[in-house]
Amino acid sequence: MPTADDPASTTIDTPFDAALSERYLVYALSTITARSLPDVRDGLKPVHRRLLWAMRLLRLDPTGSYKKSARVVGDVIGKYHPHGDASVYDAMVRLAQGFALRYPLVDGQGNFGNIDGDNAAAYRYTEARLTAVATQLMAGLDEGTVSFKPTYNGEEEEPEVFPGLFPNLLANGASGIAVGMATSIPPHNLCELIAAASHLIEHPQAETRDLMEHVSGPDFPTGGVIVDAKEAITLAYETGRGSFRVRASVSVEKEKGGGWHLLVSEIPYGVQKGKLIEDIAELIANKKLPILEDVRDESAEDIRVVLEPRSRTVDPQLLLESLYRLTDLEIRFPLNLNVLDASRTPGVMSLKQALTAWLAFQIEVMLNRSRTRIGKIDDRLELLDGFLVAFLNLDRVIEIIRTEDEPKAVMIAEFSLTERQAEAILNMRLRSLRRLEEMEIGRERKALAKEREELVKLVESPLRQRNRLKKELAAVKEKFGDPRRTRVEEGPAARAEIDWSAMIEREPITVILSQRGWIRATKGQAALDDAETLKFREGDALQTIFHAQTTDKLLLVGENGRVYTLGGDKLPGGRGFGEPVRLSIDLAGEVEIVSLFVVRPEMKLLVASTDGRGFITSGEAVLAETRKGKQLLNLREGAKLKVLRPVPEGADAVAVMGENRKMLLFALSELPEMGRGSGVQLQRYRDGGLADVTVLKMSDGLSWSMGGESGRTRTEADLTPWRAIRGASGRMAPLGFPRSNRF
Repeated sequence: MPTADDPASTTIDTPFDAALSERYLVYALSTITARSLPDVRDGLKPVHRRLLWAMRLLRLDPTGSYKKSARVVGDVIGKYHPHGDASVYDAMVRLAQGFALRYPLVDGQGNFGNIDGDNAAAYRYTEARLTAVATQLMAGLDEGTVSFKPTYNGEEEEPEVFPGLFPNLLANGASGIAVGMATSIPPHNLCELIAAASHLIEHPQAETRDLMEHVSGPDFPTGGVIVDAKEAITLAYETGRGSFRVRASVSVEKEKGGGWHLLVSEIPYGVQKGKLIEDIAELIANKKLPILEDVRDESAEDIRVVLEPRSRTVDPQLLLESLYRLTDLEIRFPLNLNVLDASRTPGVMSLKQALTAWLAFQIEVMLNRSRTRIGKIDDRLELLDGFLVAFLNLDRVIEIIRTEDEPKAVMIAEFSLTERQAEAILNMRLRSLRRLEEMEIGRERKALAKEREELVKLVESPLRQRNRLKKELAAVKEKFGDPRRTRVEEGPAARAEIDWSAMIEREPITVILSQRGWIRATKGQAALDDAETLKFREGDALQTIFHAQTTDKLLLVGENGRVYTLGGDKLPGGRGFGEPVRLSIDLAGEVEIVSLFVVRPEMKLLVASTDGRGFITSGEAVLAETRKGKQLLNLREGAKLKVLRPVPEGADAVAVMGENRKMLLFALSELPEMGRGSGVQLQRYRDGGLADVTVLKMSDGLSWSMGGESGRTRTEADLTPWRAIRGASGRMAPLGFPRSNRF
């Protein structure tokens, strides 16, 4: 029989998956509701709320003196927030950073970090106090506006939420990652939020689209420009999910002599200036942006980053567009308005829902404050009525006090007083018996009665509540409102394609491809006749060699019908044997490489398969700068891509040679132009397939090399005997045509 001390007596027999899921669910709910998501009512997470509460109890008012941050952190983790000191101090630092919060809640003294990304000093070196915004957010905590709950150890109390009239959730934003959900809320302008809230008070049925007449979009503390269309911004606020394209504020500054440079005066929210400059400098060093010469940081109090172009002839808009694409001068800031509502339930809200929930809470705070005040007035009126009774019967009251052993009971019976009134009369000082004091009590009672009457009207009238709230919102706007910092400008549509060749330094190269698929590029344009001097791996040999530029695009053709694009600037160097081209593209080892040449979007190309089918395509159609390339020729079973070559300028005929040595000529116009497909029949075969195909100008005839050391060529001027319609079988090749059946 297990005893109480036996561990087996406390063992619960339960399936492992059930026990694990139950415990993980508890952890997940704790993370969601008590750590990562802000409350829609005050926009704070528990750690922020506890920080500000601890600072309030330490009397760190905006007009008071600073205290060491270590003192604040110690109070927070000792009394309210049993977590690590580093996490609490990091939260405190963020509340003090003017580049992180639109309306900072902590006034820091010392090194609290900077926009370059440098960390704050340790908490033993910094000092802090509350800001006026923080005191506004906590206003009313002593007036019975919100409930309090015990701290984690039950020794003290902390507020469940802050009641102050300040739209902190949207004004300062929030971000956090919980379990299975996250939140990302950008900061907004207080004046716009109050205008929208006032509109919602007057028109409760207004939709988010109506509120967007007042709220332009996020207003980041670091400024910048939002370049989304108004409709896209509105849709994000209607659904509570979306993102915003935020760009740096960049201007083109003219210089004497006709030169110019770009000046960055504001950077996107959340971007570290030091890291941004490092990234731009790395682009310059790696020659990924050769139209940019230099980047300089001339910042002091304000941001001032200078970008120097390579030359004055560079297009400023091209440079800007390139920087937006390649650096964090443009970012996407997400919107995920996922918050805890008044019942601590997480959910994604629209702008209207968030503002409505906040206004409903402020009405509740107003009613709680009014009812608490009415209760205090009633208590005071009760005492004042007792004092007036005492003044009206002063001689009798004095006589009772002097002669009776239990004066309280006698006064209660004789003057119909309550116990509190009798106790208050007995505790009066002698100096309070002046005539002046009696008049003062009468005035106080009259003023309190009037105040109570107004408060009762307020509690009973929703219209008065709305009007009062609007007046109080206007006062908050007057006190804390400021102009927008982030501009909202619908920018031009991003260029679908940027000529990235302008970003590459143009240099001549010689491209060398071996039969086994090893590729390299030597600097300069070596003589192609010196190919015999090239070295290859054992068992390998030259397949093709040609001149190109680093700005060129190279087309690699596989016999499986797929084509791949290689950048001339990305080819391995000429030292050694190069690298296997299959490391850069997804080309199977058993697939042979048909050809490699420079391709340009405007050129025309002839493609043909071994079974005699083909078509005309364009250079633009074959460009595919991905590892997988693109399928150009759809092959029948057993067929392979045999030829892909450029169509010369002025060519008007196609010459096809079969493995049976039959040649056919037909008009180039008979071939369709396609982006992809299986093509049409070029030549028909009873045995074998296509050996070669070329494109020529009929009037020039057909020429071929005679072979040998003489280097002579032969030209067949009259090609009429071999002319026929496309798809014919052709006739035997001209006398002396190469035995290889290749043109």
